[in-house]
Amino acid sequence: MKIIVCVKQVPDTSGKVSVKEDGTLDRASMPVITNHDDKSAAEAALRLKEKYGCRVIAVTMGPAAAESMLRDLLAMGVDEAYLVSDRAFGGSDTFATSQIVAAAVHRIGIEPGDIVLCGRQAIDGDTAQVGPQIAEKLHLPQITYAGAIDMDGDTVTVRRMLEDGYMTIRAKTPCLITCIKELNPPRYPSVMGIMDCMQKPITVLTYEDLKDEPLIEADTIGLKGSPTNIAKSFTPPLKGEGVMLEGADKNTVADLVARLGAKHIL
Repeated sequence: MKIIVCVKQVPDTSGKVSVKEDGTLDRASMPVITNHDDKSAAEAALRLKEKYGCRVIAVTMGPAAAESMLRDLLAMGVDEAYLVSDRAFGGSDTFATSQIVAAAVHRIGIEPGDIVLCGRQAIDGDTAQVGPQIAEKLHLPQITYAGAIDMDGDTVTVRRMLEDGYMTIRAKTPCLITCIKELNPPRYPSVMGIMDCMQKPITVLTYEDLKDEPLIEADTIGLKGSPTNIAKSFTPPLKGEGVMLEGADKNTVADLVARLGAKHIL
């Protein structure tokens, strides 16, 4: 049994977002982090590994610099790592990205009992499309918005966290599950994990490695194979700072009423 975790290195959107003339993100000029939902998915895989003894494999599509993220995951306890990287993949939207990642997962191999974990969505696009698209292209049953995951033989039980409540779903493996960041807090790498991660190999998959996979075609990857058209990308203006009123006396209440009245809220 193995768990394949699809992860993504994303720009740190807490700062200024830079955009190229073609509408794509200028990732080279921005600091990067591991996508929050994806890191929670990796933690979920490691907890299942500790409980059931499975093998955990991390897969990411990105530039060579994404190797540092994979090293961090190896330090956390991931067993193997794959970097899907090629100039031909540049500019891929969710459709093209899912084509490429699905081909990489197919190359690694999906067997009965296996699980593919993805984050619910990436903070740079917020589409929540890639995980479900991978499932469709691999013909896997999918469960989204996982807030808890457990296994019993070849059956996985997932508690979905929805806006208006919870839903429990059981499915046979192999299947794909998308995870929310509230699923669990990611662990810190151990000292030994940090030392060992530099000795573990990272397998690089290029277009030449994947071109013979049934899920990938030259005209459905990269910017050319991306049907999404970006009309405009920009950093939204920051909201003004809030005002904290402390105290529970009449003067504080009067101040609050006066402020709300000035803004025509009262």
